[in-house]
Amino acid sequence: MRALFDDEHEAFRDSFSTWIDNEVVPDYMEWEDDGIAPRSMYTSAGKYGFLGMQIPERFGGGGSHDFRFNQVIAEEFSAKGIGGAGLGLTLHNDITTPYFLEFTNDEQQERWLPGIASGELITAIAMTEPGTGSDLAGVATTAIRDGDEYVVNGSKTFITNGINADLVIVAAKTDPNERHAGMSLLVVERGMEGFERGRNLDKIGMHSNDTAELFFTDVRVPAANLLGEEGSGFRSLTNNLAQERLSIAITGIASARAALGWALEYVQERQAFGARVADFQNTKFVLAEVATEVDIVQAYVDQCVLSHNRGQLSAADAAKAKYWCTDLQKRAADRCLQLFGGYGYMTEYPIARAYADARVTSIYGGTNEVMKTIIAKSLGL
Repeated sequence: MRALFDDEHEAFRDSFSTWIDNEVVPDYMEWEDDGIAPRSMYTSAGKYGFLGMQIPERFGGGGSHDFRFNQVIAEEFSAKGIGGAGLGLTLHNDITTPYFLEFTNDEQQERWLPGIASGELITAIAMTEPGTGSDLAGVATTAIRDGDEYVVNGSKTFITNGINADLVIVAAKTDPNERHAGMSLLVVERGMEGFERGRNLDKIGMHSNDTAELFFTDVRVPAANLLGEEGSGFRSLTNNLAQERLSIAITGIASARAALGWALEYVQERQAFGARVADFQNTKFVLAEVATEVDIVQAYVDQCVLSHNRGQLSAADAAKAKYWCTDLQKRAADRCLQLFGGYGYMTEYPIARAYADARVTSIYGGTNEVMKTIIAKSLGL
């Protein structure tokens, strides 16, 4: 029923699927054990054109603003059960790259975009702090102007790509007396004095993604690393949140579809009480319900992608997609895992990893409770 993709997207899908099989799948469980994907994953993806599809060709990118290519990447990672490492790469493409495209000047683009497209410069965005959570305006990290530099002090936590990142977009208060109007975005680079990384956090799921604490102690960041204008940080963040939430939604529905596929395959092979598990009415009803939800929600997400390509995706529609898809992702993983019995609890099965990976999705990118608040506001409530 999907008529979203054309031949170019399907050729891209075939290439990316082959790349995952060759470059990710063989070592993925080792990366899960290590708690981090190697930097070579990014440079390999860059080599084959799977990074920076939106970056202009003169900087080594794909020169396309068609978000369907980003969607293909998320769908293929999910289909093959690549959670944590996939999150790191999709964050680099979908969430951080837009900041380097939209809010940089010519000099900054020359300096950063080639490395972002090649995978030599891995990116992250540091918003969340130990005491703020989803309250972006409440960040306590400061960046005080001192001549041609900003002096950054504070800490961040739960930062995806926090260990691997070379360029970290840091949300900080350039005017601590203001909330929204006092926030700016600065790019802190690997090796700057006073910039330290804490633990690679031990998480329930998403193990092959490095998620870190970051600490800034009198880090002197050149004013040339300011993204956009001073005081425009909150506005810049909110402008890009719709794409971030759409990206999360795409992975959510793709992960639900993958869980359905694994369960369908398993129940037709597994015997219980002298019959296939697929032959029990409960199995049929569970999978029929999941399949129906997946197809219905997929239609909405695909329309959101097309709307985003036209520049018309609203914050409320993105919030609806993020909220519903991540809840469905968790629900589908749980219901499908049940059909595996005890084997569903073994991490050698992708359904087990997908179940654990799914839990965070209703938390990051703005909690689903915040998504409901955004939706209610659009209703005039």
